[in-house]
Order: sequence, then C-alpha cells, then structure tokens
Amino acid sequence: MNPQVWTVWDCELGYSRTSMSDATADLARPDGAEPKWLIYEVDAGGRTGVGEVPHSLFEWQAAAHGLDPDDMDTILDSVLHLRFIPSPHDALAWTNPAMAKVLEQTDGLPDVLTPGVSDATRREAHLARIGAVKQHLVRVEAAPRADRQAALQFIGSRRVAPAHPLGPMRQIRLDPHRVQSRKLAVEWRRGGGRPDATRKPPSTFLGPMYAWPEPPPAV
Repeated sequence: MNPQVWTVWDCELGYSRTSMSDATADLARPDGAEPKWLIYEVDAGGRTGVGEVPHSLFEWQAAAHGLDPDDMDTILDSVLHLRFIPSPHDALAWTNPAMAKVLEQTDGLPDVLTPGVSDATRREAHLARIGAVKQHLVRVEAAPRADRQAALQFIGSRRVAPAHPLGPMRQIRLDPHRVQSRKLAVEWRRGGGRPDATRKPPSTFLGPMYAWPEPPPAV
C-alpha cells in the first residue's frame, strides 16, 4: 500500500490571536501574539487547508527528541509528519492497515517520556516513527514549482514562486538558550513534574507537555 501524498504550496508568518483592548481598563493589553507559521497544503484528496505551527514547536521538537537545533530540515520534516503518528492506545488505529503497519514497525521504541534513554536513542526512535509514517501512511512534499507559479498567475499575483514553498521556515535559526530551557522542562516532565496551565502567559502556546501522558515510573 502506497502512502498518501500531501503537497505544500506556501507558508507565511503570523501571530496567535490577541486582544489589544481590555473592557476593564483604558490601557491596551497585549495578550498572546505568539509567532505562528501558516502552511498552505493540499491533501491526497485535493482538499486545501492551512496548517498552523507555533514557532516554539520547533524548539520543543529539538528538546524533546534530541534533534540538532541547527538541523532545520530534519526538525521541519518532523513537524510536518508529527500529526500523522498513530497512537498504540487508539483501538481504531489498529483497524487501519496503514496505521497498523506503522505501529507494528515502531513497536517497542522509546517515546518522549521513557526514562533512562540517551538523546541519540530517543532521536533514532523518533526518526524511525517519522520514517514509518512516510513509508506507510502520509508523505508531505513540496508542490512542483511550476504548479505553484501557475497558481500564483491564476490569482493575478506578481509573486515568483520560490524554489521551496517552505523556504522562510528552512532558514530559521533557533535560539540555543530557548531550546535548552525547553529541554530542562522536558526532563522535569519525565521526572514526574506536572504542568500548571495557570502559570503560563495568557493565550500563549502551552507546548506538547500538556498532551503527553503520565511518565512511566522509574525502574
């Protein structure tokens, strides 16, 4: 069974929603406004959509999976395919032949919260999951440049299609200090720490720690 092919056509940088006014005060209150990338995609069925990627997710990916913060191509590839990794705890995933192949191929690999695992082993496990998704389930690719240029001409745009639709994202340079702070947070979570949503700035991205399950007990 061949994987579905999703194509990426363009990207732009935006910000999370924010209210610049407060009904109880005369002063403007910046609330949120976190950098967020928008990725314009077409799925295997020809349906268009816009994916939203908080900029901080790149930092979390590097920190949680031991990825090189300077290797944006690998981090971006991870971000594009992360959503398609099936959960072994999802009973319906096992009824889907493609998802079942991914789960079987990655069975037993350590996850982001497995204790006592080196960064190298955790990185290999994560990349193996991404590779299995691309092999059996979904592969996200850049749309051909000629097609992207034709689309721009169709809508009357004078833009010239770039060599790669995610060019601006591939040029991102992550702050190593911010990545290290995420890594400390991940290690704290692995040790049993519990995130507290009341301690975050309003309207900001919580980070993947809120979606992770409870870490297994230390052996």
